[in-house]
Amino acid sequence: MSDPKNRQWLLAERPKGAIEDRNFRWAEAPLPELVADGDVLVRTLYLSVDPTQRGWISRDTYLPAVPIGDVVRSIGVGRVEKSTHPDFAVGDVVSGMVGWQDYARLPAKGPGSPMKIVPGVPIPLAMSALGPTGITAYFGLLDVGRPNPGDTVVVSGAAGATGSVVGQIARIKGCRAIGIAGGQDKCDWLVKVARFDAAIDYKFENVAARLRELCPKGIDVYFDNVGGDLLDTALAQLAMRGRIVICGAIATYNDSELRPGPKNYMNLLVKRGRMEGFLVLDYMKRAPEAVMPLFSWVQRGELVDRVDVKEGLENAPATLRRLFAGENQGKQLLKIAD
Repeated sequence: MSDPKNRQWLLAERPKGAIEDRNFRWAEAPLPELVADGDVLVRTLYLSVDPTQRGWISRDTYLPAVPIGDVVRSIGVGRVEKSTHPDFAVGDVVSGMVGWQDYARLPAKGPGSPMKIVPGVPIPLAMSALGPTGITAYFGLLDVGRPNPGDTVVVSGAAGATGSVVGQIARIKGCRAIGIAGGQDKCDWLVKVARFDAAIDYKFENVAARLRELCPKGIDVYFDNVGGDLLDTALAQLAMRGRIVICGAIATYNDSELRPGPKNYMNLLVKRGRMEGFLVLDYMKRAPEAVMPLFSWVQRGELVDRVDVKEGLENAPATLRRLFAGENQGKQLLKIAD
């Protein structure tokens, strides 16, 4: 019987504008060898599909750009097939930087090294509300945004992976949660299922007018996943000592040139406001602080998790494109194997 092949998507060229199939190259390779003590061979089961991948394949960001010809970088979850690490046994389910491929060698230390998934927790939940998505929302809102009970918290990209959790945490902490999303279905889900106080459909409503209506005293915390014009609109509605949390800017990731800065930034001065960015990598050592309350809220039904699962490694480029077309409903995952 022949050895299994490692199907892979390699980066063929850096995208200019929207992501296209020609930016990637399909390949097959032998299974990775374990070359150092502590290495683990993982069979990929699920890939996390995230807007930040658009930056990774384009330029140096908080991580070096993926080199041309290398496997496209992606966090994922897989099953341990071989191990030289004393803490990981064959059959363990772990998360790590597996990439767009069937099999990955994960080193013992460094970014993307393996972490065990809590036994009994469904993998999609472990990759969304109880994984990096939930941890991002938890620390981004509570550590960076620092909301107080009664504050008005506005979230852009509110029906997406992180935004949907941010608004629910705000509600749990006694704040008014207002989401901005694209389409009536997403807005209905935010209000009826995730129990946001209100939702604004940026595709069919005047966002500035709706924010003035819903936030008569201004925005205390604006959690930004979108950037662009929505950030500028929120700046104009900032409350005294309001906080803006910069988590992402998906509206600009496909731009070939940098956009002009926000026109309303002087409102940070007038309102004595604060705008701060953060990375979830800064908080991973504190992850248990977030996972425990998140798990409790999920168990009690106070926080609902929404996951959008597509299937097949061959569909990785198309699944990534879904994020930039606004087609995903909550956390986007790609299932590779059972």
